[in-house]
Order: sequence, then C-alpha cells, then structure tokens
Amino acid sequence: MTPRTGQMAPAFSGRSDQGEALGLEGLAGSWAVLAFLPRAGTPDSVLEVRGFEEALPAFSRLNARVVGVSADTEARLARFREQQGLSFALLPDRERRVARAYGLLGGLSGVLGLRAQQTFLIHPDGRLAAHWRWVSPAGHPAEVRRRLEELSVDEQRGSPPH
Repeated sequence: MTPRTGQMAPAFSGRSDQGEALGLEGLAGSWAVLAFLPRAGTPDSVLEVRGFEEALPAFSRLNARVVGVSADTEARLARFREQQGLSFALLPDRERRVARAYGLLGGLSGVLGLRAQQTFLIHPDGRLAAHWRWVSPAGHPAEVRRRLEELSVDEQRGSPPH
C-alpha cells in the first residue's frame, strides 16, 4: 500500500552506487526527494536525471537532497552516473525493498515485475510532504522544486503543511 501525504515515510537503507550508506535516517533534518527511476539509460531516465542535476543548486538552497532509486545494479548505476555526469545519490534497489515499502509494486506493474516511475517529497521530520504518481520526465524536476518552494514558504510563515 502506498503511504499517504502526512504519514511517516517508510524507512529504507542501502548502499549508493558509490558504496556509501544511504537511508531515511541519514536524510533526517533535510528535505528529501526520493525519485523512483526507470531503468538507467532509457530516454525517460536520462531526461529526468538531467533535469534533477540541473536543478540541484536550487534543491541545495532549499535544504533538499535528491536520491534516485532504481532496480539497476550498483555497477550499472555507477556507469549511468558517469555517463550523465550526476552528482546526486543513486540507490540500487535490485530486490525492490524500497519500491515495495513505498507501495510501488502493486497492480499490473507488480505482476509484470515493473516499477512505477513516481516521486516522493519527504519533510525534514520524516513525514511525506508530496507524492507524484505520474511523472513526465522532462518537466518533473522543476515541478518538484516548485512544490518544495511552496512548502518551504508555508513553513516559514508557520502554516501547516498541505
């Protein structure tokens, strides 16, 4: 079952494509963009990661870290990182533990062993702040950045998250 906005984000942990420990606990205190990517090297994955890479300075200014999650192997993601010149974390999820925790393996996609291309925005306190079920890779990183900006402004004003 997919967790809902306002609920605590499911915990996850693993090793990035660069061998670093990476998990929800280590992201605490920062906004986190958890982007579930299609297979590395596909046109959609290239468009999406390039967009996130270009927007990385804006995400940094907003105290947000971007993590791309993929069912690819560590080695394949490392090659993808190098080919695309990426500087944000990529998390291999070969056994689909993270995808399962976030409810992305249900329905026909799960039966076929496919992963949904979705994104979750996690508040610094660990709650899910936003969820994109349908992603258009070309404009998606900008859409996530805009939503993060809105939520950051609301928080500075003391407004409850919406």
